[in-house]
This record gives sequence, C-alpha cells and structure tokens, in this order.
Amino acid sequence: MTDRILIIDFGSQVTQLIARRVRESGVYSEIVPFNKAGDVFKEFAPKAVILSGGPASVTAEDTPRVPQAVFEAGIPLLGICYGEQAMCAQLGGKVEGHDHQEFGRATIEIVDECALFDGLFKLGDIEPVWMSHGDRVVALPPGFKAVAVSSGAPFAAIANDEKKFYGVQFHPEVMHTPRGAEILKNFTHKIAGCVGDWTMAAFKETEIRKVREQVGSGRVICGLSGGVDSSVVAVLLHEAIGDQLQCVFVDTGVMRAGEAEQVVTLFRDHYNIPLVHADASDLFLGKLEGVSDPEQKRKIIGATFIDVFEEEAKKIGGADFLAQGTLYPDVIESVSFTGGPSVTIKSHHNVGGLPERMNMKLVEPLRELFKDEVRALGRELGLPEEFVGRHPFPGPGLAIRIPGEITREKVAILQKADAVYLDEIRKAGLYDEIWQAFAVLLPVRTVGVMGDGRTYDYVCALRAVTSTDGMTADYFPFSHDFLGRVSTRIINEVRGINRVVYDVTSKPPGTIEWE
Repeated sequence: MTDRILIIDFGSQVTQLIARRVRESGVYSEIVPFNKAGDVFKEFAPKAVILSGGPASVTAEDTPRVPQAVFEAGIPLLGICYGEQAMCAQLGGKVEGHDHQEFGRATIEIVDECALFDGLFKLGDIEPVWMSHGDRVVALPPGFKAVAVSSGAPFAAIANDEKKFYGVQFHPEVMHTPRGAEILKNFTHKIAGCVGDWTMAAFKETEIRKVREQVGSGRVICGLSGGVDSSVVAVLLHEAIGDQLQCVFVDTGVMRAGEAEQVVTLFRDHYNIPLVHADASDLFLGKLEGVSDPEQKRKIIGATFIDVFEEEAKKIGGADFLAQGTLYPDVIESVSFTGGPSVTIKSHHNVGGLPERMNMKLVEPLRELFKDEVRALGRELGLPEEFVGRHPFPGPGLAIRIPGEITREKVAILQKADAVYLDEIRKAGLYDEIWQAFAVLLPVRTVGVMGDGRTYDYVCALRAVTSTDGMTADYFPFSHDFLGRVSTRIINEVRGINRVVYDVTSKPPGTIEWE
C-alpha cells in the first residue's frame, strides 16, 4: 500500500464520505482531526491531502486551520468547502460572510480549464452540485484562478495548477454532486499520481501478516456474536494464526430464531474453529424479567455479557489477546475533532470493558475498514453470502424490539414473526435492497376475530429501511400485496399476534430501532 491520501477533518458531517469515495477508487485514505493533523501528517507521508468541510467560520477567531507543513510539503492539496476557505485565508486570499447562502442543490458554470476538471467539463458547461455554505471566498491568493462560479460563490472552484492546489466550494463527496466521485478520482489519480492498487485481496494479505507479527505465539480470544463484523474477524484470525484462536459465542437468549445453531454449525463444523458455545439464555432472561426501560435493558445485557465472557475466558485460560470487530467509524468517533471522548453507545457490542478487567491486549484487524469494506473482506475470505450480506443486528438483540417487559413467551412470539417476515422478504428477492428489516412486538393487545372466536392478542409492527450507512434512513416502499401476504402469514402462523402494522417513519425524525 504505497499510495495514501490524508483527509484533514474540520468537523463536517460528511467527512467519512470523502474517505469512502477515495477508497472506492482504489486508493487508501485515512481521516485525522485538524488538531492532530500536524503530527500525523509527518508520520503518514501521504501523496496528497484533502481538507474537509466544517461548521466553523474562517472569519471568526480561533477557528480550525491547516498545518503550515501541508502547504510546504510540495504535494497536491484539495480543499472542500471550509477547506477551500481555510486554504485561501491562510495563503493570502480573503473570505467573508454573505447574505446569499447556498444550501442544497445548486449549479456551477465552468469558466476556465484546470487539471481537476480535465476530461470532465468544458468551458461554459453548467453542472449540478451540492452546496452547504454561508461564507464565501471573495479574493484569491497569489497564483490561483477561478475555474467555476455559482450564483452564491464567485470562486466556486479554484486552481493553482503549478502548485497543484485546488479548492471547491461544493461537496464532491456526496451523491447529490453527480460527477463528484470523478472529480475526486481526477485529484487522486491524475494530479497526485496514485495507482489505485488498494484492493481487499491486498488488505487481507497485509492484515494477516500484521496479525501474525502482533500475536507471535500468543493465544487470542474472540467474542463471536454471529454478526458480520465478528464473523469476519474470526475467519481472518483463523487464517492467520490457526488454533491459537479460541472463539466464545455467548447465547443471550434474545437472538433471532435458529441463530445460535447457525453460528455454531458454521464456525465449529464448517471452519473447524475452536468454539465455546456459552448458553446463558436463562441468566439473561432472568435478569431482564420485569425490566421495561430500554437503557436499563442495554446496561443489563452489556454487563451480563461481560461477566459471562470473562467467566468462559477464565475457563480457557492463558489468552494474551482479545479480538474485537472495531470498525473505522468507531475509530474516527473516538478521536473526534473537538477532542472530547466518543459517546459509548455500543460498548457491550465490542466487548467493552474487558481488556482492562482481563489485562489483555487488543487485536482489531478491521479498525481501518468501513462496513461495506468488511463485507467485501468477508467475501474475499470465502464466508457464505448469508453471513456476509446479513442485515445489521443490535447488540441487545430482540430485547430492544420488545418495548416494555420481556418474557420468554414474548421472545418466542417475536422470533417466529421475525422469521416469517424475513422469509417473505427473501422470497420476494428484496433482502439485498433493504438495509435492515425486522419485526417489533408491541406492548399492546387488540381485539380480533379468529375462527368465529374473540381474540385479545399482541400487535406486531414491521420495519424495513433503506440506507447507506445507518446515519439516515427511509422506509422501504413495499407493495400492499406484499404487506398483506406477510400479515396473513404472521397472523396464521404465529400464535399470540392478531394484528400487523407497518412503520413508515424515516430517520430522522425517528430512529431505525424502536428502543
């Protein structure tokens, strides 16, 4: 991995998209908050730097700035939105606030040629882009020229071809800028000279080598949940260190129907990975009895998971390392540009708290990957598509899909309803179009009529959303025929449910999960 792009983050909500677009073109990239960029820049030795957008105003005092070393390194530089403004302000240009703000879809007119737009746009072209700015550049630094204008930005794109410094007021990283990915590829490949040879096959080999170097002859324990992340970690580690790996699968009793058996069969029987199946369902359900508050449910499950995992690890004995499925977004959030700690929302999902309690070192082979890249690595490792392509599943499992008190009866009812729902989605060929789909058992009973008799049973809510990263989502537009078919099957096949509803709330304002 010789070509690397460093992205300096000024707090934009879409900085991660820059990294994703660059990686999609075959170039490895990492994000660093601006207040740590000076030190990281020297060590990282990138072929080029991209400056992200951000919420601050360059015109205010003590707002984020670009490390001077970046300007003096003699490498290509691309500033996006706030990044363009910061570059201009620091190199002798001028930025001002303005009444004509631009938010959302806009158009730019190409007024000059430059390497950034080479092969994409011609003089006079009008191109759709996505804007999000209040301030604007009003005077350019020496050596720069305007290459695009918009109604609210006289310098919507600027270039210094000699220094290979470029700036755009719009956001090429978002899908609302149709040719944005091509602009970024022009920068990384044509201007910075990146080859684009970062592939998942290359990553796999590199990571296997790194794991072997880190672990040596030591033993590794991996908490296996059956989800995509932990499954990929387990298979990668097994390929790297073989029987030095020991997996522990904690069965909480609030998993999907047949999930425990599926996990054990795949990893113990198919991959021959040493696996401890700790069936702690009675313990978990016992502690959850009578608990209705969703945050309390999460805390109980998290703490109990750690206790069970630690107990099983002690039985195994002698492990030096703990493997976790930490992903790159987790890493980015933990070093937020404000300098504050990340909010630990899913600590139990990544076995939080265990390294300190058990005096173990962490092995995190996925910490440089986004979720879609983890799936690609899973395919590279030969994992079955049913595991690699699985919808996300929350750490607390079905416990947060049963609002109100949890009982064994409710868990069994929900498992059956959820299985029917997912079965119909797969039969309709819709599973891969949906980011996440699941059933929720509501703490509401309604009157029904079944077989000429009166029923008083639970309401089941169905949820299905489309998304790219889970940060925003919209409900999936099932046909009424599909929903009618699913409703009929659930009511006929799942004793305890007599009414089915479909959730059409987007995120925001709602969340994907109900609790």
